Amino acid sequence: MKLVSARDMLQTARKEGYAVGQFNINNLEWTKAILETAQEMRSPVILGCSGGAGKYMGGFKTVASMVQAMVESLKITVPVCLHLDHGSYEQAIECMDAGFSSVMFDGSHYPIAENIQKTKEIVAMAHAKGISVEAEVGAIGGEEDGIIGNGEVADPQECKLIADLGVDLLAAGIGNIHGSYPADWPGLRLDVLKEVQQLTGQMPLVLHGGTGIPAAMIQESIALGVSKINVNTELQYAFAQTLREYFEQGKDKIGKGFDPRKIIAPGMESIKATVKEKMTIFGSINRA
Repeated sequence: MKLVSARDMLQTARKEGYAVGQFNINNLEWTKAILETAQEMRSPVILGCSGGAGKYMGGFKTVASMVQAMVESLKITVPVCLHLDHGSYEQAIECMDAGFSSVMFDGSHYPIAENIQKTKEIVAMAHAKGISVEAEVGAIGGEEDGIIGNGEVADPQECKLIADLGVDLLAAGIGNIHGSYPADWPGLRLDVLKEVQQLTGQMPLVLHGGTGIPAAMIQESIALGVSKINVNTELQYAFAQTLREYFEQGKDKIGKGFDPRKIIAPGMESIKATVKEKMTIFGSINRA
């Protein structure tokens, strides 16, 4: 099965009132765990790859080749999208050429006029190849591959300007944060999300920083047009905690417990459990 763009799967999610999870990949094992879980749950899935993760795995072409080969060898039949997460202008072009089926051009740190111009150019190039495009207005809090945001709240009118360029999905900052949320976090600005939704119509909206947002708040955001929710940090926490327990319990010293495949296996299971939990909250199970 070929990789698909995010366009159709998210338009369907938008119409039917659920969200598709974007789960970021960091290596072969993470990719396999997420794909197998999506297949088991009969859920469409988006594999997110940041610029840093792409570099770590040997380049965007290596990532695209690995994902496509794994989809075929594991006989994955649910829709799978490979998406550049928080990409620069240059990275978006590189990923289009490498075989990604969707790209995010993050122009949120540019003045709105420059964001519009660069987004317009990316949309033209991507759509000529059948690739979907995500754009962002209002920087997301926290840090993602060197792009630092303070949890800004997007201007709904600017969101409409970007949406009108023909992007396929739109990320609007509504107080969400990459990574962990502080104890005094006031919550999502659902009032702003509602205004963005009213101005952009049926445009699928994206919620970055999905780790740690209460389930009820996530479901409220889905009702207001959020069709894609990004999860990364929570998978990293689960993986790290499981590996910590493996070593603390001395399992690496039992038999061939030092084998990297044995060490990583419990971490993969923790990733699968976390993905299943998120897919349940997002409502994407049995939607493929």
